Amino acid sequence: MHANLITPSSIIASVKAQQKTAWESGNFGVVAQYNELAAEEFMSRLPLTSSMTVLDAACGTGNLAVIAAQLGCKTSGIDIASNLIAQARHRASHLGLNINYMEGDVEDLPYVANSFDAVISMFGVMFAPQPRKVVQEMLRVTKPGGVIALACWTQEGFIGHMFQVFRRHLPPPPISTPSPLEWGTESIVRDRLFNGIGLLRMTRRTTHLRYPFSPRETVDFFREYYGPTRKAFESLDVIGQKALLADLVRLQEEHNVSGNPEVTDTPAEYLEIVARRL
Repeated sequence: MHANLITPSSIIASVKAQQKTAWESGNFGVVAQYNELAAEEFMSRLPLTSSMTVLDAACGTGNLAVIAAQLGCKTSGIDIASNLIAQARHRASHLGLNINYMEGDVEDLPYVANSFDAVISMFGVMFAPQPRKVVQEMLRVTKPGGVIALACWTQEGFIGHMFQVFRRHLPPPPISTPSPLEWGTESIVRDRLFNGIGLLRMTRRTTHLRYPFSPRETVDFFREYYGPTRKAFESLDVIGQKALLADLVRLQEEHNVSGNPEVTDTPAEYLEIVARRL
């Protein structure tokens, strides 16, 4: 487990700039549409009512925000990637929903204290490089008695195995920050949410990543549209790209439970975190 990492602000700014570039490459909106069922399942278990103010933190194209707004919540969304915010706004307009989207940093939220009844995030805030600051900000903008609800991939699940594949093929990052997968470990989450939280419930869930493509085509799909995967391939030479491709295809094939080689259906575990602010 990482201790409180103290990293010079200029280095953290560089990390965030690289993350922003990665998420803005490709077209995550194409990928996000395949996560809508998981978002619906996650949101169905949260105690949201139409009278609530809700923030979708690291919202991407707004899968959670859309559902909250459809429930009648006064909804906001924030993300570091400007193109994803643009897509989220277009999506909300197309659906006739009033959602206040803003480009910004989840480690420095542009909202006054006690603004929201619920702060929610699905596979989003877990990627911020300074988790302690994320926690501080989520607590700050959540009203007393409000809910913080997160869904975060686990080390033991499919996405954790995929992280291992990338680590085998990519050089270690020049700057050490906590792994996003630490948000999928109960003991670490309990430590991070120790202060300012009353009720804390953590439940391991499994969602299915379903794509109407073969395992090889699924890897190609992510290579084209998912920014971090796109950037990973671009960082390697031709031989390295072929080796990474082979291992990713093998991983998809090993975990595919569809029974159809032309369809990919992969069970993926995540940790559902629901906390009540004191």
